[in-house]
Amino acid sequence: MLIADDLDQLLEVLPHSIRYSLEQHPNCKNLIEIVMDLGRRPEARFPGGPEYLSHRTVSWYDLDYSIKRVGYFSGDNRSGIERTLHRISSIRNRQGSVVGLTCRVGRAVFGTISMIRDLLETEQSILLLGRPGVGKTTAIREIARVLADEMEKRVVIIDTSNEIAGDGDIPHPAIGRARRMQVACPEQQHQVMIEAVENHMPEVIIIDEIGTELESLAARTIAERGVQLVGTAHGNYLDSLVKNPTLSDLVGGIQYVTLGDDEAKRRGTQKSVLERKASPAFQIAIEIHQRDNWVIHEKVHETVDQILQGHQIFVQRRQMDGSIVSITCEESGAEVHSYKKTKNRSAFEPGYTFDTKLPNNIMHDKKSGNTSSPVEEKVNISSKQKYLLIYPYGLNLHELEAVIHMLDLPLALSREVGKADVILALRSNLKLNNKLRQIAKTRRITIYTIHTSTLPQITRALKKMLEINSVAFIRWSEFCLGKTQEQIKALNEAKWAIEKIVIAKKQPVELLSCLADARKIQHDLVKFYNLRARSLGEEPYRRLRIYPN
Repeated sequence: MLIADDLDQLLEVLPHSIRYSLEQHPNCKNLIEIVMDLGRRPEARFPGGPEYLSHRTVSWYDLDYSIKRVGYFSGDNRSGIERTLHRISSIRNRQGSVVGLTCRVGRAVFGTISMIRDLLETEQSILLLGRPGVGKTTAIREIARVLADEMEKRVVIIDTSNEIAGDGDIPHPAIGRARRMQVACPEQQHQVMIEAVENHMPEVIIIDEIGTELESLAARTIAERGVQLVGTAHGNYLDSLVKNPTLSDLVGGIQYVTLGDDEAKRRGTQKSVLERKASPAFQIAIEIHQRDNWVIHEKVHETVDQILQGHQIFVQRRQMDGSIVSITCEESGAEVHSYKKTKNRSAFEPGYTFDTKLPNNIMHDKKSGNTSSPVEEKVNISSKQKYLLIYPYGLNLHELEAVIHMLDLPLALSREVGKADVILALRSNLKLNNKLRQIAKTRRITIYTIHTSTLPQITRALKKMLEINSVAFIRWSEFCLGKTQEQIKALNEAKWAIEKIVIAKKQPVELLSCLADARKIQHDLVKFYNLRARSLGEEPYRRLRIYPN
């Protein structure tokens, strides 16, 4: 990864005392920005934190010295140094005088977008999200160069603050053959975006910092004309953009829809629901959490629909370590993160065991007057046995306990829905209880329903629970005990494939090739799930194929 920063040219505009301190600093190459505020000590900011550069405070003379050596400050109080990527931003008082400067180091980093090279080749519009300073502009500059030089596309950059291609009339070499259109004032950015399409026949338009409703509308207009868009916007997560009324049009916008009675009952929702208004202007969204850690949403329209419906979201995370890119699939979403932090430890979490004394939330057998139900007695006998906690709603509790006791099932009843692992409810009663459905949705608790509270239906539902939640009874730490790192990696791959593809989607899946001992323990795991599998291929590329029931 090559880095060009032209740091010497930025140091030349600083007062001598500040410049000398930075030139002698051992970490000068990692400098992020210099802050000069009137009456305060000058400060340099590094990845590890800020440091003072001098014991003397910044004076009017120091500010005037720097202002005279930079270009004209535009309407957004930004300026730059010609033929460089550095940005100098000013803070003014009520009279319009400059009382503070932020001198930010601009760097052209080549090789930053190798993680998403395949996404650029799809020719779909890409939106980059992230907090200020995380590297969105650096990434979009490199994207412009790759599209123009390596993919030979006609690229036009809308450079409102001259951050992408630098200050001055001649653009910085970091953008390659891409053309740059400057914007006289930030309020005209949306007009220049439309002008670029109408006058210069671009195949790709690149926009930095889309921040107003007019710019969102212009981006949608450009996308509808068949031009590929690459843009950035502030926001850490895609769901925060969906909830932003100014920028939500970038991902399709949202609107309230009133459902009919029958449709609301079928969906199990209220009559007024949020739905996506139109197709997104950007088909791909990328959350830049760190410079080498990006989250990819390859189908924005599907992700937005899942966010609005409150469904579980799975995202693709790409990380770069040197020249190696690793791709993983994981659960995401703000609601999911908060749930993981607050949810009580489940009775079937790996390594969890019941105490010999049950907590108060386990139901008692009121008919017999005993302090423990048949289920509790079984728990007391074997304190190491693990149980699935059920919250019953609208059911005959005596019949439910009778089935559990008769079949000797590893189940227990809970008085509190928040501590339950699953909910078993009578369908007619559940339709009338929106609050219970909302709690289950928020806490990600699965709801099982039956038509009538009869022994056959209760028995069938309980067996189905145990079949689906059988993975809960694995002591994963014990399962991996004595295994090598390669064998544990093979086990985790098989577990993820079974849960997310074979069981969830009812589709067969092929695992990666591995050695015979790793395939053997993968076969053992498949048998635990009551699934079928067979080995395919020849050594050393022999692998497992798992089939749904």
